[in-house]
Amino acid sequence: MAKIRANVPENYKWDLTDIFKTEQDFISECESVTADTKTLAAYSGKLTDGDTVLAFLKAQDEVVKRLEKAYCYAMMKRDEDGGNSNALSLMSKAVSANVAVNAATAFFTPELLTLSEETLNGFIVDPRFSDYDYMLKGLLRQKAHVLSEGEEKLLAMGGEIYGEFRNIFSMIDNVDFKSPQISDGKGGKIALTSGAYSMCLASDDKALRKRAFKAYYKEYIDNINTIAAVYAANVKKDVYLARARKYESCLADAMAGEDVDVSVYYNLLKCVNKNCKLMHRYIAARKKLLPGSLHMYDLYVPIVENAELKLSYEEAFDLVKEGLAPLGKDYIATLQKAHDERWIDVEETQGKRSGAYACGVYGVHPYVLLNYAETTHDVFTIAHELGHAMHSYLSADAQPYAKADYRIFVAEVASTVNEVLLLKHVLAKAEDKKLKKYLLSYYMDMIRTTLFRQTMFAEFEAFTHETVEKGGALTKDVMNEYYLSLNKKYYGRSVISDEEIAYEWCRIPHFYTSFYVYKYATGIISAISIAERILKEGEPAVQDYFKFLSSGGSDAPVELLKLAGVDLSQKEPFEAAMQSFKAALTEFLSIE
Repeated sequence: MAKIRANVPENYKWDLTDIFKTEQDFISECESVTADTKTLAAYSGKLTDGDTVLAFLKAQDEVVKRLEKAYCYAMMKRDEDGGNSNALSLMSKAVSANVAVNAATAFFTPELLTLSEETLNGFIVDPRFSDYDYMLKGLLRQKAHVLSEGEEKLLAMGGEIYGEFRNIFSMIDNVDFKSPQISDGKGGKIALTSGAYSMCLASDDKALRKRAFKAYYKEYIDNINTIAAVYAANVKKDVYLARARKYESCLADAMAGEDVDVSVYYNLLKCVNKNCKLMHRYIAARKKLLPGSLHMYDLYVPIVENAELKLSYEEAFDLVKEGLAPLGKDYIATLQKAHDERWIDVEETQGKRSGAYACGVYGVHPYVLLNYAETTHDVFTIAHELGHAMHSYLSADAQPYAKADYRIFVAEVASTVNEVLLLKHVLAKAEDKKLKKYLLSYYMDMIRTTLFRQTMFAEFEAFTHETVEKGGALTKDVMNEYYLSLNKKYYGRSVISDEEIAYEWCRIPHFYTSFYVYKYATGIISAISIAERILKEGEPAVQDYFKFLSSGGSDAPVELLKLAGVDLSQKEPFEAAMQSFKAALTEFLSIE
């Protein structure tokens, strides 16, 4: 039973009074923001000259900045206890204010895009627009893909329909599927929810893992015709929209949204494919350490047992600071400030949101939600979330509001850099061979699941969209056959590619947000490259990394990563990640 929040020490609860002293202050701000939307809406139809456009952008920034503070405050209040009716009421007020702001400013982009390229370029080079130059460059790129007013209205009318494929899959996956019951091997039963399934795959009982695997996939196999039809329709929707907006492909359409060239995507596929043999070696090592033949349901069971880092929160926090010491005294001092000034909500309590996240609040400071338990995973979660927080903190400190928020493409870089630095530190000081093997396996599994597996997913997405773009049909047999061939290519011959694994694509919800998963892979590749450089070169690499952390969303994400020495258009970052994986595997195999 989780603790009651009132029984948690104050220093382990975040202090939201840094945002609003009282809930009434929050309510007053929501009302003020909503009232100020009239001022923003009054600009509609008037964006014809630089002075007016600039005045609107500055006015919008001020309103949205206040809205963000209110929204974050309400969200965190709700996340303290999702059953608290007062917190839900606060969230409702924030949502209403958000809707009002969005409605009042919806005219801006289409109206601005009616201006000529010459006019927009004039804004971009005008020093007065320096806070907005990158945003305007993005709108200018978008201009080539904006249709006539009537055509835009027709596309907009279909907006609700475009998202229905994801909703349909979600209903099938989360509502219609009845969690199958399997024997726990001890006379009891286990209902195979998604969480229970994950726990079963990590069990040391091979028979239980097999029962869970087969029962879980049976739900998808029994509904394969429906799921295949829904996913194929989702891909056709992507093709339709890309062609309507005059993009060369669905991939080009999706990548344009992140301002990333398609070459980065294909560079990822090429470099990972080239290094699949490293994955095969790791899978072969797993096979030797586990009894019997190796199946797909055996890939999540720990291969080194009873070597957890069981630390109190304070011990874990101190260890994280030690591990991140290469980032310098100022970085560590800010982490300590986050600890001492209650930026962090530490303990699991009744009704509290599960998992962990970091939330940046411009003009205040970031906050971090944890549900800390004394496990290795949770020690690394502290480092991970503080990485997000410090990225937001440094970007907010260095950038104007319009450029402070970084893109999803780079969102996992700072968090993963912290994890890699912490792991390297703990490895270096570990004297116990068992702990060393455990940490090395932890690291290799992180790379296996985040780099190799997500790239495999990305390759599947490229195949499905290219198939439809070329006039082919996406039947269940076509998708199953291709996915099974990918699984064999990525995992190798040491593992049995069970027939059920051909259906794995059926259960990946991210496939309904097309071309998203590759970002996990490029994120960890960038992070490994940065962390390895910091440990090798020291201060020069740290300073370059801080330039990236302070850059927010001031330029294209691939360009910002170059500040930290990572060029994803080249092979070097990919090779660095593979060498890191290879080194970990070599060390793992050398420990008796």
